[in-house]
Amino acid sequence: MTATTKTIVGYTYGTSVVAPSPITMEDLAHLKETATFTTEDERWLRRAGAILADQAEEMVDTWRAVIGEHPFLAHYSANPDGTPNARYSAASKPRFAQWIRDTCERPYDQAWLDYQQEIALRHTRAKKNKTDDVDSAPYIPLRYVLAFVPVILLTTKPFLEKGGDSAADVERMYAAWCKTVLLQVALWSRAYCDAANW
Repeated sequence: MTATTKTIVGYTYGTSVVAPSPITMEDLAHLKETATFTTEDERWLRRAGAILADQAEEMVDTWRAVIGEHPFLAHYSANPDGTPNARYSAASKPRFAQWIRDTCERPYDQAWLDYQQEIALRHTRAKKNKTDDVDSAPYIPLRYVLAFVPVILLTTKPFLEKGGDSAADVERMYAAWCKTVLLQVALWSRAYCDAANW
């Protein structure tokens, strides 16, 4: 059973806690055009969401298993002494799963754009560890955020295939997923860059 958004601790989508993004809707439109992300992709993401929603936590487990295989990655969610921080992992997992649902189901409007910046900040020195009041690594380097993208992309297709859609439709959903993940990572990079270089 999945948690409702009201019961996900630290999930502040659409609330006054989330500051406005420094990225404009025009910037977002240009990024979507660059990624060839269209209204047709949005339609295929809705279908993907219907398939992935109940599998979201399993997807997060799959991604975290990859992180767990590499101590230098696991370090970023561990205690200062290197031991796993079970409370941190448990608290952040529902939000990570909700990101999958939001990616597929939410309109890419101002509230969505603002929350992309919030997600990004929670990976940087500005906000990491604050949501769950934990003592862990102070930030996740952008190089690892970028390099982890193939894991997010390549492990998703098998979950999409469980919906029973045709191979062609799975490919359409997968293409939309790839575009939006790359689009979002481009947005997240703004929190790591000054305006002049972004």
